[in-house]
Amino acid sequence: MSLSESSPTLADRLRHVETRIAKAARGIGRDPAAVTLIAVSKTHDAAAVEAALAAGQRVFGENRVQEAEGKFPALKAAFPDLELHLIGPLQTNKAKDAVALFDVIESVDRERLAAAIAAASAKLGRRPRCFIQVNTGEEDQKAGCRPAEADALIALCRDTHGLDVAGLMCIPPVGDEPSLHFALLAKIAKRNGLKELSMGMSGDYEVAVRLGATQVRVGTAIFGQRDYPAA
Repeated sequence: MSLSESSPTLADRLRHVETRIAKAARGIGRDPAAVTLIAVSKTHDAAAVEAALAAGQRVFGENRVQEAEGKFPALKAAFPDLELHLIGPLQTNKAKDAVALFDVIESVDRERLAAAIAAASAKLGRRPRCFIQVNTGEEDQKAGCRPAEADALIALCRDTHGLDVAGLMCIPPVGDEPSLHFALLAKIAKRNGLKELSMGMSGDYEVAVRLGATQVRVGTAIFGQRDYPAA
């Protein structure tokens, strides 16, 4: 990633996002420190992550296990306090690789995956924190359990498979009012005794903070537009 001298640096953009998070939190009487910023580095190279690390950022999110494996082992060795979140869909055959690399898996959305994560955790002696992904918009093409299935899946993950279920995650449908989805996620979390809410991205993270997000996933506003490989 290259930035012209007249453009805001990555550090500038990072500070801008942090300032807006803090303002949104203080506006409703929340402590800004209660909101974790996840810098979503998918499609950006290790150099971009290193720039964010140099600016003080320590929590990152990736969508794909294979891409993260190419960037983060060396970075995690160099920065022991780096925390890596998997925020994209996870196939069961990649569960072992995900457990080995990620500190948090935010896309648990079915019992078969929960069982695979539990088996990998037992084998590797590593127990990542997990978030249940809820498909609040009930979109057929999107990952996540349906809201009506969330309570049962949370119980299975915790009680049957022994996962460390920290909270819930959602991605509202494009074009929908995000606050409705954030409020629904918060309601499901509350009735299940879950305190962590991963919700809000570059376009709506301030709304998410005002509705109780404990972590927001911001990529473009920090790293700039993504360069997707040609199909």
